[in-house]
This record gives sequence, C-alpha cells and structure tokens, in this order.
Amino acid sequence: MSTGANTWMAITVTAAGCYAVKLLGLSVPAGVLERPLAKRLAALVPIALLAALTALQTFGTDQLRLAVDARAAGLAAAWVAVLLRAPFLVVIAAAVLVTAAARALSGAW
Repeated sequence: MSTGANTWMAITVTAAGCYAVKLLGLSVPAGVLERPLAKRLAALVPIALLAALTALQTFGTDQLRLAVDARAAGLAAAWVAVLLRAPFLVVIAAAVLVTAAARALSGAW
C-alpha cells in the first residue's frame, strides 16, 4: 500500500470513528446528562484537554523529551498577561512577541 493510500485510509477511519462517537453521544438518554456528575465532567473535561494540549505543544518534542525553549517564555508571558487581566488579543500578542524575541536572541528559528 502506498503512503497516499495509507493517509487516506487513516483519514477515513478517523472520520468514521468521530462520527461513531458523535452518534454514541446522541444516543445517551437525557436523564443521564442531567446528573450533577455529568454536568461537572462536561464543564471540566474541555479545560483539562486544552491544558494538556498546551503543555504538549509547549514542552514536547518529536523525540518524546521535555524541552524548555522560547515557547515556554511565550507561555510565561501569556500567563503574566492573564494575571494582569489583559484583553485576549494582548495576551496573544505578548506571547508571540516574547517567543519571537527569545528565538531571535537565542538564534533558534
């Protein structure tokens, strides 16, 4: 099987799996979704997933090692901006500018 065929097979299987999970979610009775535990999980799971994605993209490498580089400096700048209650665009701009400055100073592009 060629690489292109493998890619399309992976896309097809992933799409079918996502559709199956969506159908499974629609088949859950409404009474189950009204329980306090289900509501709490629905509120907390997206936050946990976003935090995990942020940590992985900030500190992860392709060799499964921990890396602290310019991305960590950008995340720290965003964190400080959030603590100062800056608007969302300012938080993003601070992260971008600090990351770019750290990369420029270290010579790592």
